[in-house]
Amino acid sequence: MSIAVIDYGAGNLRSVVRALQRIGASLEITSDPDVLVAAPAVVLPGVGATRDTMQSMERLGLVAAIREVIARGTPFLGICVGMQVLCEQSEEFGPHPCLGIVGGAVRRLPSDLKVPQIGWNQVCYTSHAAQHPLFAGIDDGSDFYFVHSYYCDLIDKRDVAATTTYGVPFPSALIRGNLAAVQFHPEKSGRCGLQLLANFVRWARVA
Repeated sequence: MSIAVIDYGAGNLRSVVRALQRIGASLEITSDPDVLVAAPAVVLPGVGATRDTMQSMERLGLVAAIREVIARGTPFLGICVGMQVLCEQSEEFGPHPCLGIVGGAVRRLPSDLKVPQIGWNQVCYTSHAAQHPLFAGIDDGSDFYFVHSYYCDLIDKRDVAATTTYGVPFPSALIRGNLAAVQFHPEKSGRCGLQLLANFVRWARVA
């Protein structure tokens, strides 16, 4: 199966593709909504601002396709801003709507911290998600690489699969059915990051 990796101009697209290729995944890089809807699994990379990301996806006609893919239960992985745009709205550069897949808003990390958070930080599983296939072979509390100034403030805590603390605790992984997303960058996170991507590929094959 070929996983569709969404190309809307995200700066980390190539590094995500290289990481997926390194674990042997078959990929199709696409900005075509029809290809996306037909794909057996989808990855949404992301860096930068939610508003710019939403504008790019709207311009390419990808918004409706992403909503359809997630609604039908296609295995889906959002990365960094690819997680944030799943929320209802974002405060970044002024309030604006996002995809509205999960309840909640994208909020700025506390202003008394060094922002953006750049570097390694612990990812701690929630009790109901600790045994999820996405985390197989990855110890609780493992370090992953973060680059972000905003985080998802999720309404339904059952969506929170892992948390990280940087001044405040925030969701660093989200899982709902066949939808998964992470605030960190697995493509920059060494062995643990590659393991998580490999886990997603295996999970997608049996979902």
